[in-house]
Amino acid sequence: MKDAQGRQVTGRVRWRKFAVLAVPGFAATAALAVALAQGALAASFAVSGQQFKVSADKLEGEGFAQYGGIDTNQRDEVIPVAVTAIKNAKLYNLCQSVVTELGPLSISLKLSAGKDPDRPVTAKDLFVDATQISGDAEFDHIEIGRDASTLDKGPTTAQGMQDAFAQQADKVRITNLHQTAWATTAAKFRLVGLDLGLHKGKQECFK
Repeated sequence: MKDAQGRQVTGRVRWRKFAVLAVPGFAATAALAVALAQGALAASFAVSGQQFKVSADKLEGEGFAQYGGIDTNQRDEVIPVAVTAIKNAKLYNLCQSVVTELGPLSISLKLSAGKDPDRPVTAKDLFVDATQISGDAEFDHIEIGRDASTLDKGPTTAQGMQDAFAQQADKVRITNLHQTAWATTAAKFRLVGLDLGLHKGKQECFK
């Protein structure tokens, strides 16, 4: 299935309303899940069976778009997500963590970057497929309730299905960002001061 611009839709459709995210759409999600199973929609890639956590002291973005979506895993299970897309983003004191359970043993992979306030993490055409987002958010010139197929402030490919709820803004600022996600993609992702390590036990960016 293609959107209004003729692009192949990548499985991002209506879901539900967060405090600053999408609106309720459980019936639409069910219908789109059927469409995905029948091959009418195609997810961009199969996500792993583990969600990961991301935190940052502050996120600053230009060209913001947000709409509902669905990801799939290798078992073709449908996973509702809230898609956040930003043309250009800066993240200050970024942390990313994922915990793998190996029987009685927990192994944590933890990454940090952008601790220097003068050298943040930067990303171009950033997409995050999340199930939870929290923080203090501020938007410039926000449009809430726009048709997802007509979004034009975010990255070029940041558009959803026709008639689906979406919102967009010229700029976004989120402090004390916490999010739980299934997938992140970016055209460019620059991690300044990267520090990545494996640890025994649970070491997450936030509880």
